[in-house]
Order: sequence, then structure tokens, then C-alpha cells
Amino acid sequence: MAALDFTGRTVLVTGGTKGIGRVIAATFEQAGADVVVCARNEPSDPAPGLFVPADVRDPASCQALVDTTVERFGRLDVLVNNAGGSPDAEAATVSPRFVEKIVALNLLAPFTLSQLAYDVMRAQEGGGSIVNIGSVSATDPQPGTAAYSAAKAGLLTLTKALALEWGPAVRVNHITAGLIRTESERYTEQTASLIPAGRLAEPADVANACLFLASDLASYVNGADLAVHGGGEVPARSVVNP
Repeated sequence: MAALDFTGRTVLVTGGTKGIGRVIAATFEQAGADVVVCARNEPSDPAPGLFVPADVRDPASCQALVDTTVERFGRLDVLVNNAGGSPDAEAATVSPRFVEKIVALNLLAPFTLSQLAYDVMRAQEGGGSIVNIGSVSATDPQPGTAAYSAAKAGLLTLTKALALEWGPAVRVNHITAGLIRTESERYTEQTASLIPAGRLAEPADVANACLFLASDLASYVNGADLAVHGGGEVPARSVVNP
């Protein structure tokens, strides 16, 4: 259990005020970490850790976020690039502006934040760890997710590229997340029954994977893609209408 003690470590979770990100942040906080979370708007309910308003699609906002974290806690040990997502949109009619926003949120923002985190982590004792939250859409696109799937595929490759360049000081790993219970009401129990694990993932399943990848137990894990999808999914087109 000592390897999962994050006392004295600082963890930044993007999109950490609700959904999966909130559970990730709370899990690290329970393990003793100093936690910083961000979102564009202040949450109505108090979020775990220190809330810093930030639009991760804006490089200047990302810089301010990392600067605030280091100024407050003196270091940055773990970055969880969790902020992301997209509404469904038909590829034939989606606007260029929409595509730009989706790619900016799901690929460019993690890249920018990882660069900023690396500058801090490489200069401190113990280095650091970056965990990117991806999606099964990166390798198995669903109808209506062209921009999102392409961005998430880029995030998976980015993870491997950064791990290659930044080890051993900074480890960079990826989680391929499947259907999460908090995502959408359209995912029914019928859908869950088609997953080998027999259920949708809970946010805690992803949070625990983050905790492991950022911990000393994973000190030799770098550039990995950890599948947290219950064994895989039947394509949405055969189960629900997008």
C-alpha cells in the first residue's frame, strides 16, 4: 500500500469537477495527494482539491493553470489529461469549426499541458507521470464520432511518442476507457450485457487505473495503453441508434 501513498505529491486533473474527472481527483486526494482540478466554469458543488478556472484549449490558460499549481504546491508530480468528449455529429455535414474545437479539446490541449508539465517534472527530484484518458473510439470508431475518434487516435499515438522522448524522467501512459455509466442514458442494461465484463465501467474503475499508472507500482510502465473497457464492446451501431 505504501506505493499508493501520494502524500507530498501534487496531482493536476483536467475536467476534474464532474463525472469521471471528479472521481479521479477524489481518488488521488484520498491517497494523500495535493490535488488541483480545472474546468472553464466554477462547479456548483465544491470539487475535490483546489479549483482553478481554465480553458484547456487556450495555451495561455494552460500556462496559467500549471503556474498556479506549482506556485501553490511547489511541484507537479502527476498530470491526468481527462478533459475531453464530443456530441455526435455526422461527418458529411459537420462544420470545420466543430472539428477544430473537438481536436483542440481532445488532442491539442493534452499535448500543450503535457509539454508544460514536462518542463516542471524533468527539473524536480522524482520526475513525474502523465496519464492520458483515451477512448475505445480511437481504434473502433462509432457512427457520428469521426472528429472525436480521430483526435483520440492521435492522443494514443502522442502518448507513445512522448514516452519515447521523455523517459525516464517523465513516464507517459494511456488509458483506453470504454462505456462509463455516467456518460449517457442511452447506454442501457442491454448494452452492458454485451460487454464481456457484464456491466458498464464505473468512474472508479478509471480512477483506480490512473492511481496505479501514476504510482511507484508502475515505475517500469511507460508508453503503455491500459484497456479499461471490460473486455471490449459491441459497436454502438448494432445496439443503439446514434
